[in-house]
Amino acid sequence: MKKVLLLSLVLFVFVALVPGLATADQQPEMIVGKMAVKFTRGITNTVTSIVELPKQTILTGREMGAVGYVVGPIKGIGMTLYRGVIGITEAVFCMVPQPGYYDPMIDPEYVWQGWGPKRNTSKAITEEK
Repeated sequence: MKKVLLLSLVLFVFVALVPGLATADQQPEMIVGKMAVKFTRGITNTVTSIVELPKQTILTGREMGAVGYVVGPIKGIGMTLYRGVIGITEAVFCMVPQPGYYDPMIDPEYVWQGWGPKRNTSKAITEEK
């Protein structure tokens, strides 16, 4: 009985400690590269934030019809300000590994992404029920 208990204890210690010892630190070059990407993304989003105005107008018009061309510019102004502030924040705090690990603070990452129509997933959700 003591052998089984001792063997279980050794096995538990081995399983608990080995994964922590196996992790490797990231290379400084990779970290600097991620900082540079975050800085570049911040500057890019700040400069191109004005493109949110026509983007939101088009997307909202596509989604809501004629009313979207009234609501879209309002959303566009809001998203222009939001993307600009997020861009400045990313550029200023490019050395801070937040959120995640130098992940983008806004989705889509750049203004030129996400122009496609939204996928209609309501049919798939209804079929599951």
